[in-house]
Amino acid sequence: MSEEKNGKNVWVTTHGEQWAVKVEGAERARKVFDRKEDALAFGKQLAQKNKGELISQKKNGQINLKNSYGNDSPKDKG
Repeated sequence: MSEEKNGKNVWVTTHGEQWAVKVEGAERARKVFDRKEDALAFGKQLAQKNKGELISQKKNGQINLKNSYGNDSPKDKG
């Protein structure tokens, strides 16, 4: 059984000197990457699959990216 459910947020955050992709509510990271670009690509795939939001943080923890995949209101443009 998969631990993700539709609408779960996917986070890209630091993991020591690496970048981790974690699904909201999960205890552990799904995958850890050396490059943030690789973590973002994997996180985007998970967010699209789960119809959730991809949220990325800088090394200092500040959020610098939010992209929604499937939960936008029909009234929203873009």
